[in-house]
Amino acid sequence: MSHVRTSSPLPAAVDELWERRSELSPADTEARHLVVHAVDLIDQGKARVAWVEGDDVVVDERAKRAILLCFKVLGMARSQVGDFQHHDLVPLKSSFDGVRVVPGAIARWGSYLAPGVVLMPSFTNIGAYVDSGTMLDTWSTVGSCAQIGKNVHLSGGVGIGGVLEPPNAAPVVIEDEAYIGSRSMIVESARVGRGAVVGAGTILSGSIPVIDAQTGQELSRGRVPDWCVAVGATRQKEFPGGTFGLPCVLVLRHLEPGRRHDKAALNEVLREHGVNT
Repeated sequence: MSHVRTSSPLPAAVDELWERRSELSPADTEARHLVVHAVDLIDQGKARVAWVEGDDVVVDERAKRAILLCFKVLGMARSQVGDFQHHDLVPLKSSFDGVRVVPGAIARWGSYLAPGVVLMPSFTNIGAYVDSGTMLDTWSTVGSCAQIGKNVHLSGGVGIGGVLEPPNAAPVVIEDEAYIGSRSMIVESARVGRGAVVGAGTILSGSIPVIDAQTGQELSRGRVPDWCVAVGATRQKEFPGGTFGLPCVLVLRHLEPGRRHDKAALNEVLREHGVNT
């Protein structure tokens, strides 16, 4: 479940600009300064688009509005890093305090990267929040406003979907200590719980059922529970045109909460079911 936050560390003037957004342009100097200041706070981690509070994802609608307003008040600008030239409305991120950035990694301004984050050649979009100790492995993507917790591993080629509109829509959330296997896609407000292990190639959206493999019970739509091993699967459904396999996610095993992942033991669980990370 998601809730829209009624208070925000960002100035209320953002809401006023939002109400007249159709009139705005890069010529509006005052509006541009206000929006840049607001997104600077997101870039620095002093404000964020969403976070987990209890069992809910709380969305700061004003933060999302500030990001959307960037595309109204910022003009196209050319920048260059070495031999690479860029031409965009949103500049690249310039502050990487305590972050390891391997050549080929790209992060846009307005994304927050906590000290201790490791960026292999990867892409992090505006509004994203990546917490300490997390690794974005090669060719992984963190979409706009996605929220990634502490000590998360996004394996090679993982795609974490972004969401900007509608403004109150919840972004994808990957909670602390989670492991996302290579080439998995987590999109459309889906959520991976704390300490969960998601097998390679898993597709999870907000509408895909998550099923307990031992009982057949549907646990949720679009949410992998805390401390479990989950993999992509299909289940059969009858249609007038025939029987087809629709995607689902299977929870193979529940893990002891709080215990760090034992790679060898997890590989054994997955091999037992014919799956690799």
